[in-house]
Formats: sequence, structure tokens, C-alpha cells
Amino acid sequence: MSANIKNKNVWVFIETEYGKEKKVGFELLKPGREIADAVNQDLVAIVFGKDVKNVATKAIAYGADKVILVDNPIFERYSTDAVTDTLMDLINKYNPDTILIGATINGRDFGPRVACRLKTGLTADCTSISYNEETGNVKWTRPAFGGNLMADIECPNNRPQMGTVRPGVYKLPLLKEDKKGEIIEEECNISESNIRTKIIETIKEVTENINLEEAEIIVSGGRGLGKAENFSYIRDLAKVLGGAVGSSRAAVDSGWIPHAHQVGQTGKTVAPKVYIACGISGAIQHLAGMSGSDTIIAINKDKNAPIFEVAHYGIVGDLFEVIPEFIKEIEKYKNS
Repeated sequence: MSANIKNKNVWVFIETEYGKEKKVGFELLKPGREIADAVNQDLVAIVFGKDVKNVATKAIAYGADKVILVDNPIFERYSTDAVTDTLMDLINKYNPDTILIGATINGRDFGPRVACRLKTGLTADCTSISYNEETGNVKWTRPAFGGNLMADIECPNNRPQMGTVRPGVYKLPLLKEDKKGEIIEEECNISESNIRTKIIETIKEVTENINLEEAEIIVSGGRGLGKAENFSYIRDLAKVLGGAVGSSRAAVDSGWIPHAHQVGQTGKTVAPKVYIACGISGAIQHLAGMSGSDTIIAINKDKNAPIFEVAHYGIVGDLFEVIPEFIKEIEKYKNS
């Protein structure tokens, strides 16, 4: 699909599961709105799911001008074939100019498939997107060379322009419940017989415990922990706060914790209400992944650690002494 075909409007894919949206879809309505306004086009949310009319309504309240809704039981859980084939049908019908997709496990699965079928480019795992007025293209920014530099990528010759964007990079847009918009209901033309793979079982204990992008509180550990066993301090603090466990790249590289917990340029970008960094010096790669947090608390023995430059509250001290006292005070407050 080349750029000389008339393509119009900015699409944002709103991922759902069991009737509930993934937050990153609504987050992407913010940059989507900016790009759509820059080119004087509509911002269109794409919603697939079962019983998700409420998600379509919320998408309008978060800024979408229109919603293309495909409500079908086949989308209750994610299916590569169902999402890819249905999205292709819609793209061929409406010819969007730009498609934004959350860089979730599912988004990273179907996004490249769709781009390949369209013979267009897809920039993966972006940490920023904007409209380049000089070229008339979307500028996709992502880490390159192991996170040591940021690359700006454009797709000038093909449409639609496509990219996956990390959850947590953008804050949710302002919710306007009185905003009006159009909901266009489309049919799903794929049958169960066309679904080549089926999910037999989902291990919720794993997926929920490492859901950093959705967590409101994250407690992260770094090189200052000294060894893998000391992540028990991080897990204990996260548990009492009802938060998730994160880590720095140094802890992952040392083999102390799986990569799924890593926060930073080469890990996950997060923006929780509270981020607690324990024994993390604050290298630029780590700061890029968590500096958008509402409140940052740092615990470090080195008073000159760079993490204190972005922290709202800093504790200069031994984390092995501070964290147990922290937990005692929290439990005392909860029991009062």
C-alpha cells in the first residue's frame, strides 16, 4: 500500500481481554490526537472484543472522534488469526494513514504480521512519537544499539505508517465523559475453523505478577542488593504495598531476576503512581524507563547517586536497614 493511495485518519488499536481494555490503548490516544490534529484528520479507535461497547464509549471520552467496533465472542481472548485477518479487512476498507499499537505481547505479535501483509514498515517498541511537519511523516523514536542511542525512524514511501509503542510512555488523556463521537459497528468475517491456534490455559500467577505497565506501585531493586537472594527485601516491600517488583538492567544482567522485571530503555517503560528505587544508582538508561512516575522514592547509600536528581523523596541509607523499617511503619499504619 504505497503513500500515493489516498490514506486518511489516525488509528489507535485498543486491546481488550475478557471485556476489559489494556490501558496502553487509551494512553496512545494522546499522541494519536496530536498527530491527527496536525494533519487535520480524525482520530479513530479500533476496538475488538466481546461485550466491549463500554470500551468504545470510553475511547471517545478519552479523545477519539470515531470508534470502529467489532464485538464478537471470538475476541474474548486474544487470537493471532482473528485479530490479524479482521484488522486487514478494516484497513483495506478504510485506508488509514497511521496505526498506533501498544507494544504488548499481543501487539508485538499481530503488528508485524499486518505490516508484512500490507508491505509497509513498522517501527517496534517506540518510546516517543511525533509528527514531522517538514516531511509530513510520523517520526517514531526507539532505542537502538542496546539502548545506547535513540533512533528516529520515518516511513515516507508506504502507507499506513505503523508502530508499536511501549505502555507507560504516555499519560492517559483527560477524560471528557460528555464528549460525543461516532461508533461504527463492523462484522467479524472469520470463522472458528480459520483459527489455527487456540489458547488452552493462561497461568495468571505469572502474567499478573510481572504486569509492570499496569501497576500503580512498583518497587525496584538494583546492583546495591548484592545478590539474587536479597530481592526478598524488594518482594516483601512490594507485597505490603500491593505493588509489583521491578529491577534495573544491572540486576538482570547479573542473573538475579528475569528480564520481564527490567525497567529502562532496554526493558519496560513505566509510569506508576509510586516508584521506589532501592539500590539503583540511576543510570540514564534506567531513568528513561521510569522518570514519568508520579512520585519517585529513592533509597541509596551514595548521596551523590544520580537517582536522587529525579527523586521526589530520597533516603540516604543502607537499604537492608531502611526497607525493614519501611515495612514496619506501613504495617503499623495499616493496622491502626
